[in-house]
Amino acid sequence: MACVISAVSSNSGKTLLSIILISWLKSINKSVQTFKVGPDYLDPQQLTAVSNKACRNLDLILSSESWVKESFNHFGGLTDYSFIEGVMGLFDGIGSSSKGSTAELAKVLNLPIVLIVDARGKAASLAALIKGFTEHDKKLKIAGVVLNNVQTSRHEKILLEVLDRINIKSLGSLPPCEDLYLPVRHLGLAPAHEILDLEIRARKWGAIAKKYLDIESFKKLLLPPKSNNKTINFLQKKESELIQPIAIAEDEAFHFKYQETKELLERNGMPTITWKPLADEQIPNEARGLIIPGGFPEQHAQQLSNSKTSLKSIKTFSKKYPIYAECGGMMLLGKSIFDLEGREHSMAGILPFKAKKSDLKIGYRETISKNKSPITNPGNKLIGHEFHRWEIINENYDQRIYPLWDIKGWNIEIKNEGFCNHLIHASWIHLHWASSPLIIENWKKSVINFA
Repeated sequence: MACVISAVSSNSGKTLLSIILISWLKSINKSVQTFKVGPDYLDPQQLTAVSNKACRNLDLILSSESWVKESFNHFGGLTDYSFIEGVMGLFDGIGSSSKGSTAELAKVLNLPIVLIVDARGKAASLAALIKGFTEHDKKLKIAGVVLNNVQTSRHEKILLEVLDRINIKSLGSLPPCEDLYLPVRHLGLAPAHEILDLEIRARKWGAIAKKYLDIESFKKLLLPPKSNNKTINFLQKKESELIQPIAIAEDEAFHFKYQETKELLERNGMPTITWKPLADEQIPNEARGLIIPGGFPEQHAQQLSNSKTSLKSIKTFSKKYPIYAECGGMMLLGKSIFDLEGREHSMAGILPFKAKKSDLKIGYRETISKNKSPITNPGNKLIGHEFHRWEIINENYDQRIYPLWDIKGWNIEIKNEGFCNHLIHASWIHLHWASSPLIIENWKKSVINFA
């Protein structure tokens, strides 16, 4: 019943293995539902683009165990094949723990693990590495290993002998190959829209899978879960007398989003409308709320700054209707962004700060709301995730803009974060709307109150 693709560490080839498996399944006209462990946005974009079916995140920290089981069994059971791509290394979780790790999720769902290992520079030492992973937690089942970056046929023969001696099944060997290169950016893999000639590459990936992987074994490992669950509780349709359209910023600058957010809005009487700030569009007149997700506004700062219609539209909208902005979306609402070359570009000017590049901030965050926003009331508690390389400068608050919440996480002190008033929620923190009924309930009230 499906499997989890994991690795010894990040950058071992999990997404690479995932996309060539998807490409092979597409080449034989089979559908596949993919999942991603954790709060990642970029890897799921790649899997979605290749499979033509939205990859769904499974996160034991942001969501409950029952939520994860329900999502996996329901959506995974609707296709011919299904699998989960892990996050980081198999046992990597919060801080030095395995909480929220791929291993923890595999145990919750009782799924076998396919381990992909970067084989560069490895020979007999591979045995110690693999045995360490197989013996670290005896509750896990390692179904087999895929070797990545196998240099020569001689290298492959050595590695296969090593696996055979420790009784570990080989599920394939991938050579270094230009067709297997996936471009990266400063937060990980490049966004899916930057992949050129996707259909051509997918045909090559499918051929590579057929040539270098144990296809017969994968046919069994990728079988979907069996489920009689025809509906899914967290996305059940809620009756609504009012129809309140919601605009969502969605273009090359803003694209960090979960599939369930749109589904949840639409099932609650809030159909979504795509708005493209980079195209210098006005927010659609029918919109009664605006969501600006994260992304890479710094890569498009000059074009955004020149999109005067878009920026003026946001400023006008912010005085009448609720706005939810996270991470890169929040940066758009500030005074300016310093791009990757250090040049300053003006933004909407709704919030009192400038944003410039800084050190990496990453990790889960517990939040306690200090003031009212479109999705929170004072005292509300939510869990989100922070992942960016930016900082706010010249920050201040006035009588119109207030601190949003206190946040805490592993190895960070409790501190104020975010900006809000009754119409604005802006924060570095990404939230998974479908995992908390509180978010959609408060948002819906805010939209109706100011419609």
